[in-house]
Amino acid sequence: MKLSTVAMERSVAHGGKCLLPRLLFLAALSATPWLLIVYLHLSVFNGAPVSSPHPSLAAAVASEGGEDAQRFLLEKEETLRKIPPSRDATTAAAAGDACEGRYVYIHDLPSRFNADILRNCREWYYWINMCVYLSNGGLGEPVDNADGAFADEGWYATDHFGLDVIFHSRMKQYECLTDDSSRAAAVFVPFYAGFDVVQHLWGSNASVKDAASLELVNWLAGRPEWRAMGGRDHFVLSGRTAWDHQRQTDSDSEWGNKLLRLPAVQNMTVLFVEKTPWTDHDFAVPYPTYFHPAKDTEIFQWQQRMRGMKREWLFTFAGGTRPGDPNSIRHHLVRQCGASSLCKLIQCRKGERKCLIPSTFMRVFQGTRFCLQPTGDTYTRRSAFDAILAGCVPVFFHPASAYTQYKWHLPDEHETYSVFIAEEDIRSGNVSIEETLRRIPPHVAEKMTETVINLIPRLVYADPRSKLETVKDAVDLTVDAVIDRVKKLRKEIHGAGAAS
Repeated sequence: MKLSTVAMERSVAHGGKCLLPRLLFLAALSATPWLLIVYLHLSVFNGAPVSSPHPSLAAAVASEGGEDAQRFLLEKEETLRKIPPSRDATTAAAAGDACEGRYVYIHDLPSRFNADILRNCREWYYWINMCVYLSNGGLGEPVDNADGAFADEGWYATDHFGLDVIFHSRMKQYECLTDDSSRAAAVFVPFYAGFDVVQHLWGSNASVKDAASLELVNWLAGRPEWRAMGGRDHFVLSGRTAWDHQRQTDSDSEWGNKLLRLPAVQNMTVLFVEKTPWTDHDFAVPYPTYFHPAKDTEIFQWQQRMRGMKREWLFTFAGGTRPGDPNSIRHHLVRQCGASSLCKLIQCRKGERKCLIPSTFMRVFQGTRFCLQPTGDTYTRRSAFDAILAGCVPVFFHPASAYTQYKWHLPDEHETYSVFIAEEDIRSGNVSIEETLRRIPPHVAEKMTETVINLIPRLVYADPRSKLETVKDAVDLTVDAVIDRVKKLRKEIHGAGAAS
């Protein structure tokens, strides 16, 4: 209803104190919804949380319009608080999560699958107490650097089969852990499979060897995290080779257990320091070396030191022969190296003390351009990673010594960081290792050395008691690769479900 000017004047003259608050209240009542709409609109598009209107608005209306106006605005504020954030705002918040798509959930396994196994470390081998190698998060004791072969910090006498604890310790400080398995891109199973199998390798029957693996599978199958993808988003590690987990029969005399042959485990991603050639659910990760940097600078300083090394020897071989193995080429390598003035030979006979001292190898590797890496008891050798750590270009004689193994950590272009000489050519005696290596132009050899030195960060396991800032180590690369694999498996599962 429209008031005339005269009526307005009369009202003000006779009853202004009563009418004015009502007019202000009506004005506030009509304007408030529009103010709220504008405010809500701006809040959503600016990505700000939706909150109450500016407090001065409610205060001003209350002072001028009375308690009714204040009550009205407070009710509207309460309504706004109950409105959930828009989908766009939620998406924007998620987009700012650097861990989205990278979260890892770690199973809290019963202690019998890890900690209890470590308590038996004195009993694993008849001839050595392995407990000393479990100190410092699985790194072992600091090495003796009296002869200066190492840096003063970050070097430990690490057992080459000690990755179970090292990897688990590193996973505990992974930057994107979650307690909500539904958010996880992958699920880690901290079962010390390598340490479990080694304690039963000698003198145990088949059922004892397999007991922990079978118990683990039963435990996992009862968990809701397992049922989400049937275990295809799970990964587990053994610090030993896959051959230790590939027993084919139930004979007590056959080596190892049958962890890798269990159907449930075949759904998982399984990590070893050496995989089997014919399976596609297990993957190789680098052997642990003696170097476990706690800071990025420790890596950079070591790389720079290796770039400055004088490499006086063309090639070297460090290791023993295999007289009981007719397929071994090691005796050929010893013969060729011993006959060359350009080769440094470190021949290790059984029980020889010098071959148990890390600096014996590392000092020679640091002064050598090419390091011979034949097969040993299995296709791979920890020595290959020690050589790379020293900036020495590895020479392989079998594709399974590296090329078919460490695809997540070594370049596909094998010739950029290594030399390949076929075993058959060595056995036939038609190939001279010295002549083969001398034919490589010096500038090419220098470039290969630089490539090898650049690989060092990818192959080391950082000190699990600290955290690198900008460098990704072997664990970081492994987890990234596992997550990528799980993503592909998840797409395949969803694709198959949609097709059916």
